[in-house]
Amino acid sequence: MINFNVPPFTGRELEYAQQAVRARKISGDGEFTEWCHRWLEQELQVRHALLTTSCTHALEMSALLLGIRPGDEVIMPSYTFVSTANAFVLRGARIVFVDIRKDTMNIDETRIEAAITSRTKAIVAVHYAGVACEMDAIMSVARKHGIAVVEDAAQALMARYHGKSLGSFGDFGAFSFHETKNYSMGEGGALVTNDDDAYYRAEIVREKGTDRSRFFRGQVDKYTWVGTGSSYLPSELNAAYLRAQLELAETINNSRLRTWGIYNEGLAPLAETGVIDVPTIPQGCDHNGHMYYIKVRDHLQRAELISHLKARGIMAVFHYVPLHSSSAGRHFGRFSGADVVTTRESERLLRLPMYYGLKDSDANKVIESVLEFFAPPTARREHIR
Repeated sequence: MINFNVPPFTGRELEYAQQAVRARKISGDGEFTEWCHRWLEQELQVRHALLTTSCTHALEMSALLLGIRPGDEVIMPSYTFVSTANAFVLRGARIVFVDIRKDTMNIDETRIEAAITSRTKAIVAVHYAGVACEMDAIMSVARKHGIAVVEDAAQALMARYHGKSLGSFGDFGAFSFHETKNYSMGEGGALVTNDDDAYYRAEIVREKGTDRSRFFRGQVDKYTWVGTGSSYLPSELNAAYLRAQLELAETINNSRLRTWGIYNEGLAPLAETGVIDVPTIPQGCDHNGHMYYIKVRDHLQRAELISHLKARGIMAVFHYVPLHSSSAGRHFGRFSGADVVTTRESERLLRLPMYYGLKDSDANKVIESVLEFFAPPTARREHIR
């Protein structure tokens, strides 16, 4: 059986977790958390990083820190995970969905400005599959209108746009360390920012509305309730697991890029003849091999291909159902302009198995099975013999 995903494991996770237990410091913000903070700051070239209990919570923190209130509007693509919208809906915002680009499945930067109103407070750029949105254009529009930018970089650690790390462009960047991501702590995430004031306020939000972090640094003689917040602090056990992964970040990244390249080369004949579409990596974008997807004719052919692969012991899945088509999406948001690309392309997309340590032979089996599915009926019968 070739699974769709296998959580990454590098070998030192248990060792580090045991160290945390022996140190009698497992509640969070210990040496492993601090190590991860410094690694993220150095890798992303940002001033501040804070581990969180999930990317969802990192996005929720960004909404709190931006002061999102009922009646505010937040622009984002409909083709994203529900957390991207929920983080702002929880603060009372109305979501304004914008169409996506066919080539990258990212927000169409040319349609953002038309969606801006006097109530717009933020733009959320979701870097789908670890491929960058057009951040120069997005930041230009945001600056022109005085609007904040939040990067949903859940899938984008180690990916770059014109040499600069994704997550480091906007007011806030949110990352995921869920078990399906390139680097995992089971459940977890991170919030990053270059704004000193935002960082100190984020510490308070993350620590249940208290100045506990300042107390531990000796900046106050006792800590107390100073603002709104919640419990967004992960345990040291999670951070210990993550450190083992980040120490081998380049190795994991290169492994995934290798698998991505095998898929891309093996499926090129189908792409060149127009039978399928494969991912597009725009010039200036360095992706991180987070996923490899293909696009088939329509959702009916996709369902047939999923069944074909499953019969051969291969798990492949489709991805997001556009949020604006859901009951909650219709209640909490609206679509700006026409849905030309979002629904049509989402119904064509199929994700192939991708994870650290996927064997070349297994990747080639996936390729052979996809090629077999699209082979003429006579050729397929010959293959079965």
